[in-house]
Amino acid sequence: MGIADLLRKPADEEHSADSLVKHLSDEELDVLLPTATGPVVVDFWAPWCAPCVMLAPTIEKLAKEYDGKAIFAKINVDDHQAWAGKLGVRGIPTVAIFSDGKAVTQLVGVRPDTEFRKTLDGMLASPPV
Repeated sequence: MGIADLLRKPADEEHSADSLVKHLSDEELDVLLPTATGPVVVDFWAPWCAPCVMLAPTIEKLAKEYDGKAIFAKINVDDHQAWAGKLGVRGIPTVAIFSDGKAVTQLVGVRPDTEFRKTLDGMLASPPV
């Protein structure tokens, strides 16, 4: 499965088909990160987590605003724990932003969209090295 397949992945009964935020497994994130051409925003969450549910509309909104510029994904830490462990995620929601396959920042808790925009805009404005 390549990056294009991951981004076209069909929704299941829990996830909207029209969402730009893809629900991925640890293995799918392993495939996505080295091939992504731009920032990858990954929301580590769980369905029982009230702050995670509160953050979801912000992530959806940003995914629409940055469509074509950044990839947005979610990983349910109840089902997929490998990447959360690699990144040392201790609380959810934690949003990790990756560039060139490496985590460049992590934002923990419910944050305003301006914090995500500041990071993403900085990454998108920086010329590739």
